[in-house]
Amino acid sequence: MILLIKKELASLCGRRSFSFCFLFSFFEYNVLLCHPGWRAVKYGYTHLSAGELLRDERKNPDSQYGELIEKYIKEGKIVPVEITISLLKREMDQTMAANAQRNKFLIDGFPRNQDNLQGWNKTMDGKADVSFVLFFDCNNEICIERCLERGKSSGRSDDNRESLEKRIQTYLQSTKPIIDLYEEMGKVKKIDASKSVDEVFDEVVQIFDKEG
Repeated sequence: MILLIKKELASLCGRRSFSFCFLFSFFEYNVLLCHPGWRAVKYGYTHLSAGELLRDERKNPDSQYGELIEKYIKEGKIVPVEITISLLKREMDQTMAANAQRNKFLIDGFPRNQDNLQGWNKTMDGKADVSFVLFFDCNNEICIERCLERGKSSGRSDDNRESLEKRIQTYLQSTKPIIDLYEEMGKVKKIDASKSVDEVFDEVVQIFDKEG
């Protein structure tokens, strides 16, 4: 799902206006983000993947979090919110330090549970308003098959059926309630992600053209 957040972050850069687009797709729809037309669409967002940041940190031999991240990912569990937020904030700070005009972020794979959401709200209290949630809805078996196919070349330790089935249970117990929360607020825009890449991409573009 995607949260499009319009915000002011005084802590990052004075009183400038910031926009955040959070993409929380279960089993990240990587083919969508890598669609040849995606980066040509001039929405101006910097894409940050919470999962990629965690995996990169896991590979860093100097990281104090590496072994802990590895354990959580292999077990299909959600990494503690303090670690994920610290990595996201570091990337945002570095991006803005390099170019103050790059003040729009698409954050992929966060928040995944109530603890994530509470942690984000605590950190960004009074600075963020959610405009809408874009929810990629897809059959569990299709998700698994896509990730197994990805696993042939990804090298990811969690691209196996056992880990994926654990992630489904984690999603149902922890992530789906976050989607339901925003659906009750009338902010969820649902897309059938079982369709082809081009069909899903076209629907995303239509929503961003209208809302972004």
